[in-house]
Amino acid sequence: MKYSDLIPQLLLLGIFILVGTAHAESVQRLPVTDLKPLLKRAIDHGSAHGTLVGEAAAFMRRRFGADAPIEIDVRTIQILRDPGCRRLEVTTRQAAVLLRERAEDQRLTYQLNYCRDGSPSEGR
Repeated sequence: MKYSDLIPQLLLLGIFILVGTAHAESVQRLPVTDLKPLLKRAIDHGSAHGTLVGEAAAFMRRRFGADAPIEIDVRTIQILRDPGCRRLEVTTRQAAVLLRERAEDQRLTYQLNYCRDGSPSEGR
């Protein structure tokens, strides 16, 4: 296959990347003091996006020497058998976190089972 044959596919890939980047930047983030509102919203709508505010955010900023907002994204990855319960993936991000005397962007992703009523699900 010649390079000239790949140009249309590369242009299309570039468009998808630009659209995906623009969408990611336009996400409306809810200010939250804890995860529960985002967990419930992800159960109801499939995903939720927030920014940690309040005492917890202030503590984390002091602890890690970072002034950047703490962003939280939650998405449903599995519907569980228990009514109103989902397997959720939580991703937190913060830019310029001071670790070992170096500022680095940090990201933590984990999963949990959670029910709309606030109880954990056993994953059934």
